[in-house]
Amino acid sequence: MSPRRDPYATRFQTIHGHRRAYVLAGRRLGTAPVLLLLHGLACDHHDWDPVLARLADRYTVLAPDLLGHGESAKPRADYTLGAYANGMRDLLTVLGIDTVTVVGHSFGGGVAMQFAYQFPERTERLVLVDPGGLGPEVTPLIKAIGLSVFEPVAALLTLPGLRQLNVAALRALAPLGGARTHDLDEVARILDSFKDRETRAAMHRLVVSVIDRHGQVISMRDRAYLTESMPLAVIWGAADRVIPASHAEIAAEIAPKAEVTVIPDAGHFPHKDKPEEFVAILEEFVSSTRAATYSRARWRRLLKSGGAPSAPLAAVQDEGATA
Repeated sequence: MSPRRDPYATRFQTIHGHRRAYVLAGRRLGTAPVLLLLHGLACDHHDWDPVLARLADRYTVLAPDLLGHGESAKPRADYTLGAYANGMRDLLTVLGIDTVTVVGHSFGGGVAMQFAYQFPERTERLVLVDPGGLGPEVTPLIKAIGLSVFEPVAALLTLPGLRQLNVAALRALAPLGGARTHDLDEVARILDSFKDRETRAAMHRLVVSVIDRHGQVISMRDRAYLTESMPLAVIWGAADRVIPASHAEIAAEIAPKAEVTVIPDAGHFPHKDKPEEFVAILEEFVSSTRAATYSRARWRRLLKSGGAPSAPLAAVQDEGATA
């Protein structure tokens, strides 16, 4: 008898000449609704490990390593949000997946927003987890990755011996508790990954494309009204020190129909800090909302109105353009 394949084993697909790593899992693979899980900056699909098995029980789960991260290629390439959204569209197409509920964490939340904006016909729901793109504030540690001195400084901090010392110090501080040390174990893992020159270069290019000295450049504010045609949930850890939890209030303000949940005692990674609570919130949102269906007439109406009140959809002729 041949050995049983690990259902959560990393798979690989080459697209546009670059290797893409991903996990595709689910008890009803190919028939259950699909969740596209997008990790954050300098992380990889393993960030979803605490919730992957629970979600795969009910859904088909696709968790890729974004380009420049994890086991995916790290080329000298385009690391803008638009390019990432295109990459996800292409991966879904190759895998034969038409529509998804896209779940994005941190920087992956920015990619999720962009994906929903560029490809509304392929987006059933949008779930943002401690996302970027709702306000300029962000930890200075991420701003530092965009500085010209980042590469040599990161190379120095990850020299053999010094790297192990720095990583061990961060991990020792993490269990002390309190908001200031909440996510230091993740910071340690990210610092450890910077030992790789290609990873450092990819992260620098990425941060330069979305953050400047004033903070986050990307913003959902001017396009939030488009979520009127798509179910939106926002989940935030109350103790987030990377992107402030107060941004959840901005989400509620600019997208009044969004379901906003702030999880107490969770940091920037609520799906790791409170996996059971996170899965319960996500499952309730998916089961209680109807998947968006794309209508070119509705999209046109929303774009024309810019979010201002307009004629009801029933008054708009679809012209047979529903995809």
